[in-house]
Amino acid sequence: MLKPFTLARTVLTLLLAASAGLFWTLLQAQSQEVAKAIEVQGQVSVLRGGEVALFRDGTVRPQEVIVTGPDGHAVFQIGDGSTFEVFPNSRVTFRDTFGLQDMLQLVLGKIRVQIEHRNGPNRKKVSTPTAVISVRGTVFDVAVEDPDGTTLVSVEEGQVDVQHRLQPGPSRILNPNESIRVFPNQPIAKLGGASQGVQFIWDRIKSIATDVLLRNPPGVGSPGGSIPGTSAPGGQGDTKIPKKNPPPGAPPPQPGG
Repeated sequence: MLKPFTLARTVLTLLLAASAGLFWTLLQAQSQEVAKAIEVQGQVSVLRGGEVALFRDGTVRPQEVIVTGPDGHAVFQIGDGSTFEVFPNSRVTFRDTFGLQDMLQLVLGKIRVQIEHRNGPNRKKVSTPTAVISVRGTVFDVAVEDPDGTTLVSVEEGQVDVQHRLQPGPSRILNPNESIRVFPNQPIAKLGGASQGVQFIWDRIKSIATDVLLRNPPGVGSPGGSIPGTSAPGGQGDTKIPKKNPPPGAPPPQPGG
């Protein structure tokens, strides 16, 4: 019969072995997960020993980089049903690390993330050069606005926790219709400016306007800069409104009128 100390040590060893086995299984599953392209428009590619064009139903493996051109736009879905949308002129790495929660690393550009949470909290992390965004099930936008890594985070649904990646200090909780801009050399706790709600609305307006321009660039105007349908016959471009003749039988104007 085993002594109590020996029995406790044996049980602990078995538990550690089981935990290590479970962790290794999860890590392997994580490393084999792919992101499937469910919508692709324009120039979208993946860096895979070189730049390879990506089309609908194509897949992206962990640690591969998605690159979009000026007209590129794509939506991806992962195994748990979560999706992420990549906008033009963006560069994002899918699962840059094999951490169980790490999902995306945005280097430049803009993404929109929707975390599936119908089966309960789904902890994911999205990182940028200056911020780490932790979520449990929500819809939010992340944009890296310049080479310095200035990051704008805007929440549409749910709640996210934003932590500075380079500066010390507390994190910031964002609720629906709130946004925050993270600067590389300024702690989050000292950020100020417009109220969260007003700032979110303003940022969303700018974001929507930018998306519309990127997806539908303005066309080239007609020769001479005239507006179609306004030039007079002969191409003279006279847009003056012709004077109307008085109706038949109308009395002449009074003298001095």
